[in-house]
Amino acid sequence: MTESTKRRAVPVKAWAAAGVCLALLGGLAAWFLVGRETAAPCNGLPQDKRLRQSVGAGLQPGMSCAAIGEVIVKATSGSEPGRHTQAQAQAMKDVLFAIGFGQPKELALDPALRSPLATALADYAPDLHAMLAGLDSQYVLKAGRDTPPWESGGTYHLSVYTNVLRETVRAVAQDPHAYALLRMTETRTAAQRLAAVPADATGHEFTVPPTTNARAFGILDGIANAVTHGQDKDQAHKWRRTVLDQLLNDPATPKTYQDDPAAYLTATWLKDLKNTLEKDRPDRLRTQGIDMARTWTQERNTEEQTRQSLLADVDGSQLSAYREIKP
Repeated sequence: MTESTKRRAVPVKAWAAAGVCLALLGGLAAWFLVGRETAAPCNGLPQDKRLRQSVGAGLQPGMSCAAIGEVIVKATSGSEPGRHTQAQAQAMKDVLFAIGFGQPKELALDPALRSPLATALADYAPDLHAMLAGLDSQYVLKAGRDTPPWESGGTYHLSVYTNVLRETVRAVAQDPHAYALLRMTETRTAAQRLAAVPADATGHEFTVPPTTNARAFGILDGIANAVTHGQDKDQAHKWRRTVLDQLLNDPATPKTYQDDPAAYLTATWLKDLKNTLEKDRPDRLRTQGIDMARTWTQERNTEEQTRQSLLADVDGSQLSAYREIKP
C-alpha cells in the first residue's frame, strides 16, 4: 500500500466508525422514543385481566383514560361513602394493585386517571386512613393481593401493601386537586375518630386515635414533599397554593362541639388554617395532627399534664411518619 493510500484509508475508517456510532445512537434514540410512545396506554389497565374481571365489561381496550376513570369510579363506589359490597371493594383492591404493584419508585400515572382514582379512594375513607397509618394489624395481615375484602360493621373493607398504596397516592397527588380531596377526606375521618372516643377514655383508648391520625397526616405530608421536591420554586408554590385554596373552599359547617364534635373539629381546623398568614400555611398544614388534637383535648377539658404529654406524642408521630417518605 502506498503512503497516499494509507493516508486515504484513515478517514475512510474514521467515517465508518462514526457511522456505526451514529447508527447506534439513532437506534437508542428510536428505542427510547418509540418505547415511550408504545407504552401501554392508561397504565395498562384495560389489558389487566384480573381488573377486567372485577370491574366488568365496562373496561375495554381502546377506551380513553378519562372513560376508564369513570368506569373505575362506578365499579368501586358504594351506595354511600364508606359502604361497599364485596365486589366493589374487590374492584378497588384490584385497581390499586394493577397500578401500584411492582412499579418503580415515582410511578407515572396518566393525568386523566388521577382525579377519578382520588374520588374512588375517598369513598373508602376508613380503609384509606388505616392503610395510611399502617398500624392496624388486620389491615397488615390482609394486604396480600389474593386476600379478599372482609366484612365488618355492615360493609366490606380492603387492604393493600403499604408500598402499593403510597406509590399510588403519590402518583395521584401530582394533581393538587386530587391530593386536596384525599387530604380533606383524611381530615374528616380523623375528626370522626376523635369524636368517637368516650368521654371517660384512658390509656390506649385515649391516646391511639390522635397519634394514629398524626401518622396518616405525616404520610400525606411526606407525599406532598415528594411531589414538590423535583419542581422549580414557582411550580411548587403553585401546587401548594392550589391544595390550600381547595381545602379552604371546603363548605365545612361550623357547629358547637356538643352538637357535632366531628364537624366542629373539622371546621375549627379549617378556620385556624384560614386565619394563618398565607406564607405560613404550608408549615401550618404540617401541624394538622397536633392542631386537631389540641382543640379536641381543650373541648374535653383534659388535665393539662395529660394533654401536654399526648400532644408531644402526636407531634412525634406525625414527624416520624413524614420522614418515612423519601423525596
